[in-house]
Amino acid sequence: MGVNHKEIVDADTVLHDSVTASRSGKDEDEAKFGIGQKVQLLEDIKNDGTYPHAPIGTIMVQKGAIGYIKSIGEFLQVIRVYEVHFLDLNALIEVVGCREHELLAMEDYRDEVKEELEFMRKHREKYYSK
Repeated sequence: MGVNHKEIVDADTVLHDSVTASRSGKDEDEAKFGIGQKVQLLEDIKNDGTYPHAPIGTIMVQKGAIGYIKSIGEFLQVIRVYEVHFLDLNALIEVVGCREHELLAMEDYRDEVKEELEFMRKHREKYYSK
């Protein structure tokens, strides 16, 4: 019987290669967003073929969806990818990898671990220095 590729791939679908289109080379050393930060999606996320349960070109998460940074990773050791948990009920999937240019911060990020370490350092200097 075989696979009917016309049901899977629409030859007229224009895909945006978000991995290489916006920049070449290594991302900045510092991440633009932090874990737990609220973000908004700036462009539709379409299936590029990596999601096996929908045809290529299907919108996975719509522009404007709100989500939270779940983790930060790298692709090919040079491209930063944010794992974002979207809360949009109309989204085909809830968690998807995004690049920085696809996201907008909806709140300032507070690095609470960094703040706590700084508090502890100051406390030690004040009470335990010789």
